[in-house]
Amino acid sequence: MALHESEAIVLQSYALGEADRLVSFLSRAAGRMRGVAAGARKPKSRFGSTLERLSYVRIWYFENPTRELVRIRQCEMIESFLDAFRDYDSSVVLSILSEVSLAVLPDHEASDANFRLLLLTAQTVKRTGKADLPLAYFALWTVKLGGWLPPLDCCGFCGVVLPEGAPVFIARSGSAVACTKCRRPGMRTISPVARSLASKMLAERLDRLSEPADAASTRAAREVTAIMLDVIEQQIDRKLTSRELLEPTA
Repeated sequence: MALHESEAIVLQSYALGEADRLVSFLSRAAGRMRGVAAGARKPKSRFGSTLERLSYVRIWYFENPTRELVRIRQCEMIESFLDAFRDYDSSVVLSILSEVSLAVLPDHEASDANFRLLLLTAQTVKRTGKADLPLAYFALWTVKLGGWLPPLDCCGFCGVVLPEGAPVFIARSGSAVACTKCRRPGMRTISPVARSLASKMLAERLDRLSEPADAASTRAAREVTAIMLDVIEQQIDRKLTSRELLEPTA
């Protein structure tokens, strides 16, 4: 078996047997993986708190090509998010980040962009204690990186350019954006302020964006989140459990 070392983000961990843990993690070098941390549930485990959800760690693991699970040898903490999980709003957002990453990222397929997105979003939630803008940014960029986001500035049916302030509609699958004339049943409306915010988020890093300054901006961020989570749920063909904990967008 080969020993590998990588930066990683713990996505989830589960009790396994009497003393072990089954860990899902996102390796920066190898993508989403699952492994067994032997003895991780013992009182004096060498893993400590490194296997808590969204822990940013350096991980060492053995991989056997004939087995689905790797064997986790050691983890070294780089950054913990335990304090952020103690705040309810932050914990809901962090739970969604974890669940979405588990659902959309394929096994053993490295994506540095998704890794950086997840880490940056979690760090922003931890630093600011704010939930709306980071979650909207994460959901939008997850859809973008998944190849599910159509151009937001032109109708996908007739090709007409959609000026700022014009009514815009998007399919729940994210397959197309439409003008009023080409709108199809079941499409969601994207308000002008939400479309403007989405354009800003696609052009700027999260840590360079200003937090919503008023109720309208907060509603716009939540609208972007709701639309993009709809797209994600359509693509994974199931509802996100942690989404039910979000405040209503209205």
